[in-house]
Amino acid sequence: MARVFVYGTLKKGQPNYKHMINTAKGLAKFQGRGHTVEKYPLVIAGKYNIPYMLNIPGTGHHIAGEIYSVDEQMLQFLDEFEGCPDMYQRTLMRIQVVEWEGKGGVGEARAGPDGVLECFVYSTATYPPEWVGLPYYDSYDSSGKHGLSYVLRESR
Repeated sequence: MARVFVYGTLKKGQPNYKHMINTAKGLAKFQGRGHTVEKYPLVIAGKYNIPYMLNIPGTGHHIAGEIYSVDEQMLQFLDEFEGCPDMYQRTLMRIQVVEWEGKGGVGEARAGPDGVLECFVYSTATYPPEWVGLPYYDSYDSSGKHGLSYVLRESR
């Protein structure tokens, strides 16, 4: 099992969460909530209003999201879904745990004494330079006050 931190459309209540609970694509077990230890820019970009974490450590905000344990099949699905390595790159990042789903869970046992875990995160270093000038968010909600509604793949 691998740990994955999701911050965008794959979170609970978001448009692509259905993929996280589709066992035909693999297993994903919700572990808890957290945020990036380092600051990153989270932007909503492109004609489909997709959330992107730009891989520019030290700029932006501590990004909030959810931590999952996923099996190899789900990890492969997520790589394909996220267009890895062209659109997003899967890298290890340090995530500060804010809340655990259960006591003594797998993730909790592996967190350091400071409550920090390493998780795979889909961020991007391959983006148009003008994206750096877009507004930065610390949390993503497809129906947030930003007014930039995400366009589902099946609607594109």
